[in-house]
Amino acid sequence: MLGRGRLSIPVIGTGIVFAMLPDADVIGFGLGIDYSDSWGHRGASHSLLFAAISALLAVALIRPGRYLVAGLFLFISMASHGLLDTMTNGGLGAALFWPWDETRHFAPRTPIAVSPIGISSFISARGMKVLQSEAIWIWTPLALSVTMVLVLKYWRMRWLRQNGTARQ
Repeated sequence: MLGRGRLSIPVIGTGIVFAMLPDADVIGFGLGIDYSDSWGHRGASHSLLFAAISALLAVALIRPGRYLVAGLFLFISMASHGLLDTMTNGGLGAALFWPWDETRHFAPRTPIAVSPIGISSFISARGMKVLQSEAIWIWTPLALSVTMVLVLKYWRMRWLRQNGTARQ
């Protein structure tokens, strides 16, 4: 199980930032970068390579005790953003395999409502529909998965204690 025992507070905090960081690409709109460009929205910053390089750089800067665990956690934190964006029902898709393939990809099913760009657009009826969609398709399955892992961990520790093999 992950947690402060395996991941430091700085690594966990960086993971939270990494989960949102790919959408910082929207600043490109103000710089004249077109949505469909390589560095446009859901382009390079949503790729698996970008997630891997970011995780490696962060691990080198943070220098956690558990490099592999921290690196995998940070990679998954950022890569999950692009993968979840492929499940949205709008936009151009995500350039997961940039720079080798600039194709924007969608998952076979796209049940997640696409989020409007911009705070003012998000604070609207459409924004509330997006939050409802994310609660159904992202947060509820995640909460159920975490609950299941915690229950299994509890049962395992209980079994180990009953059989006298629990760690002291």
